[in-house]
Amino acid sequence: MKMTKIYEGSYQWIMYGRDPNKPDKIIDTNQYLVRTAKRCLLIDPGGVELFAPMLAAVLHHAPVDEITDLFASHQDPDIISSLGLWDQALPHARLHASALWEGFLRHFGCDSIEYVAIPDNGGVISLDSVELQIIPAHYLHSSANFNIYDPHAKILFSGDIGAALEAPGAPVFVENFENHIEKMRFFHQRWMPSNQAKRVWIEKVRRLDVDIIAPQHGRMFKGDDVKRFLDWFEALQVGIAV
Repeated sequence: MKMTKIYEGSYQWIMYGRDPNKPDKIIDTNQYLVRTAKRCLLIDPGGVELFAPMLAAVLHHAPVDEITDLFASHQDPDIISSLGLWDQALPHARLHASALWEGFLRHFGCDSIEYVAIPDNGGVISLDSVELQIIPAHYLHSSANFNIYDPHAKILFSGDIGAALEAPGAPVFVENFENHIEKMRFFHQRWMPSNQAKRVWIEKVRRLDVDIIAPQHGRMFKGDDVKRFLDWFEALQVGIAV
């Protein structure tokens, strides 16, 4: 599993993904770790099949007792079906996820981990002196969906927004936006159901200071490609099934 540091200062953002050993019929995913001096937040830790390589990768950066928080942007199995295994490995951790999805996510196993229910209007995750904002992104594509924004590192974890379907060996960042569009188009038109929800999210994100958009699948956007993606997504008609 490939590891990439996308921010390093008094704390770190690390992306894990591009797993060459994943089964062909399982979609490739990006997992993110926010690492402070004594605590870690694991963002969308992945499916059950990823648990062993993810745990091994994370333990290179932090001892198990410092992995204190998990975040699930929504309920999909590629996001959080590993929950039951993390529950056994991290019995004193907390899972931050939508209040709407608690009764569903517990089917993956959540006996020891504390469930921190996120209200529809979002909230904050505090890690030592680092405060991460939980940004609502409802109906994109889940009816209760959240992003994480770090105003200091200027990183927006966007979940499935910005996702692209491509091979695990793809570069970490978008290199040619125009060439990247066709890797995103079908996913967004088919999986994003609401143009109104899309417009609300774009208006919200344009008010933020964002250097990197980090989605849960595919490549990240940085610099001018952040605006290029927002402009493209704004013009795209979504909710198209045929």
